[in-house]
Amino acid sequence: MADDLTLGEAAGAIGVSVDTLRRWDRDGKLRTLRDQRNRRRVPAAEVERLRSRPERHSTGDALSARNRFPGVARSVEIDGVMGLVEVEAGPHRVIAAITRDAIEELGLMEGVRAIATVKATSVMVERDTH
Repeated sequence: MADDLTLGEAAGAIGVSVDTLRRWDRDGKLRTLRDQRNRRRVPAAEVERLRSRPERHSTGDALSARNRFPGVARSVEIDGVMGLVEVEAGPHRVIAAITRDAIEELGLMEGVRAIATVKATSVMVERDTH
């Protein structure tokens, strides 16, 4: 088990969340082992196998063009640890609530090019005034 990684270590190495690894384990997409305390461990070979696959989104699915809205940040408002970023993408305006840390790491500010990515679990609704 010396070459095995914790779920957190494996998730970081692959670029996905720990929850994604748990889901992949349940779905048979990832082979894990259990240590003496019944915690999941990921063999290093599994991490390498998954890292060698084409770039994937955190859900394990490739992103499609319909999920991505390239545009320009029109508004960035930070309040405490959270912020709102409004991206104008052609005729679309996408507003996302993200952490202050993410805004700062990405260098998001008004006028910066950005891509809004939409997941089915994060759907926003707005009033249609037409």
